[in-house]
Amino acid sequence: MKIPKTSWTLMYNVYKQVIPAVHEFLDEWRKRAETIPNSELRTQAIMSIESKAFHCEGGAIYALLAGSHFRTAVRFIVAYQTISDYLDNLCDRSTSLDPEDFRTLHQSMLDALTPGASWKNYYELRNDQDDGGYLAALVQTCQDCVKSFRSYSAVQEENLLLAGLYCDLQVHKHVKKEDRMPRLTSWFEKHKRDLPPMAWYEFSASAGSTLGIFCLTAYSASHSALKPEKAALIKNGYFPWVQGLHILMDYFIDQEEDREGGDLNFCFYYKNEEEMLKRMEHFFKQAESSLRKLPDHRFHRLINNGLIAIYLADDKVKNDRELKNKGKRLIRSGGAPTLFFYLNGWIYRRRSGT
Repeated sequence: MKIPKTSWTLMYNVYKQVIPAVHEFLDEWRKRAETIPNSELRTQAIMSIESKAFHCEGGAIYALLAGSHFRTAVRFIVAYQTISDYLDNLCDRSTSLDPEDFRTLHQSMLDALTPGASWKNYYELRNDQDDGGYLAALVQTCQDCVKSFRSYSAVQEENLLLAGLYCDLQVHKHVKKEDRMPRLTSWFEKHKRDLPPMAWYEFSASAGSTLGIFCLTAYSASHSALKPEKAALIKNGYFPWVQGLHILMDYFIDQEEDREGGDLNFCFYYKNEEEMLKRMEHFFKQAESSLRKLPDHRFHRLINNGLIAIYLADDKVKNDRELKNKGKRLIRSGGAPTLFFYLNGWIYRRRSGT
């Protein structure tokens, strides 16, 4: 399987290869979720698959980097993203506000990236316990996949670094409201010296994406002798700029929904709309620059263009005139490839009903 280098060939592979494989594996996990004994855990597992399948569809594009290991890479990405979405649902809708509970749940995401790590009772600190082995099966699937990838040992350290940041974010942002900003700003101060100039909420956004993990893992599948130095280069290509753009776009389209629900949204912390748009354009340009250093950089830059497009094609934007106008400015920043992906995303969402 050749790595796509044009928007046309990328979309052809997405429709022909990626999406069918994603839904094949997602259907298996949905059937498993339907057998979960505990009603609350069963509800959240099913909801996470039904409402967030597009996360797996987008993430699995990186499996195109895995060569002959494409299907195993998709299997890993679907399982890992399903853990992420399931735990996000559990934390968002939890009666618990205990950071240790959130930390224990998210240990599963670190174990999933560590072949041979023993499973734990990830529900130890919450009332709902019996998932019939659902979360452990997701962790085991991820471990089995990465264990089969020839150069996984070269990327494992970078994967765990990114996953550690992701888990920290999930803990800090789900505690009681008055504790969220103090925890997030204190966490940012610990990492500030290793980052380019940015605000605490931009760093938080950069930590909240799984794209770097998917990219690193897919490369580890297709390369027999990937070096740790190359893994570090790939990680730096994605963190912070690409991952930050990814999550900022996610929050960008959720602003009205989060405002009504009183939920945390990193876009709310910009001084005004103009500053927000300028910073998002800055993230896009910096991402373009960092991706030029990567192997297969044309593929990665297509992904960067697609990040803007896939979110702006959402109905939340179409139905909000003000948001739509702001989105047009971001589409112009991405140029013709972003417009192409935007039109594809708009059509796909309507045909698929997602």
